[in-house]
Amino acid sequence: MITHHEVFKGLSDPTRLRIVALLSERELCVCDLMAVLQLPQSTVSRHMIRLKSAGWVLDRRDGKWVHYRLTPSPLVEDLRQLLKHHLTGMDQFKKDAASLARYSRTKLCASAK
Repeated sequence: MITHHEVFKGLSDPTRLRIVALLSERELCVCDLMAVLQLPQSTVSRHMIRLKSAGWVLDRRDGKWVHYRLTPSPLVEDLRQLLKHHLTGMDQFKKDAASLARYSRTKLCASAK
């Protein structure tokens, strides 16, 4: 069973906080996160493992790509709303949202192959 302590600890890294902010909008593929965050697959995957173990995300495999979405739990949903309210005005999160809006999932996955 995942504790509240573990859930909050999952957000203790700035990159993981950025990932949760991006996932608060919709499910994303690892390739989407790689492109927006400008990080290699290994780094994104390491952060996703930590978020998954903290109870923040669920994953599903589609061919060679893994897609992530936020866990539909009451705690995660409450925290997602709080984060969205407080983070959307910050420069880094605005940049990430704009970067994600410029790409479609198909284009990102195709370019990441």
